[in-house]
Amino acid sequence: MQAGYIEANDWLNLIFRVGLSVIIGGLIGFERQWTGTNRSAGVRTHMVISLGATLFILLPLQIPQDYSSVNALSRTIQGIATGVGFIGAGLILQQSHRGKVKGLTSAAAIWATAALGTAIGLGYWQLAVVGTAAMLLVLSGVKQANRPIAVRLGRRSPSSKKRSADAPSPAPTDRRAHPLLFSQDD
Repeated sequence: MQAGYIEANDWLNLIFRVGLSVIIGGLIGFERQWTGTNRSAGVRTHMVISLGATLFILLPLQIPQDYSSVNALSRTIQGIATGVGFIGAGLILQQSHRGKVKGLTSAAAIWATAALGTAIGLGYWQLAVVGTAAMLLVLSGVKQANRPIAVRLGRRSPSSKKRSADAPSPAPTDRRAHPLLFSQDD
């Protein structure tokens, strides 16, 4: 039997792939939710995206091996990439307002999570584990490394989270200072 293809009654292999897919999606989602960068695409969203990609891949792997199964697998992978791209686009549109684009990294994380789920579904779990480690390093490590660079370039103050004691506090009626206190209709 060719690598990747599995029998429908190979329960241990199916459970391993589905379980690993959920765990890996959860790790990526936890990183996105824990850093507070995006609450609309957190743990559950990434778990479902990874799981869905794995399940979509497992379906054509059940087909007996012939040309049609290879063709079906190729079309399934293309469909996953396209479908998840639309989900990512919706996330960007949902978060972007007032001409400022937000959510690109989260959309890319969703897309890459689907790729990890696809790799797991195909049986390339080692690739998915290494890809997950690389993705977590990029998502959290690069963000940490960018902070000192942003400070040096003047894009961010060294204590951007702390306000100086002598700095005036924003007026409570200032919409920019308190965007959550005002509705869109104000």
